Amino acid sequence: MIVPNFRRCSQLHVVSPTILKVDHALVTALVERWRPETHIFHFPTGECTITLEDVALQLGLRVDGLPVVGPTMFDWEEM
Repeated sequence: MIVPNFRRCSQLHVVSPTILKVDHALVTALVERWRPETHIFHFPTGECTITLEDVALQLGLRVDGLPVVGPTMFDWEEM
């Protein structure tokens, strides 16, 4: 369902299978420091959150131009 939307936006590379190196120790450390009630990582040096800009940079998404929108008439209870 999401792939056609990425295809229309010329961003199909985001959902295409790629080979990623996963640092399991880093992932574990981040999971241990995540606080779901505040949506923030708690580190000894302070707090850190993830922004939409961070996601765009990591995934290589373009963030200039008009926003991409779709229908919003969903029955959220059904979904």
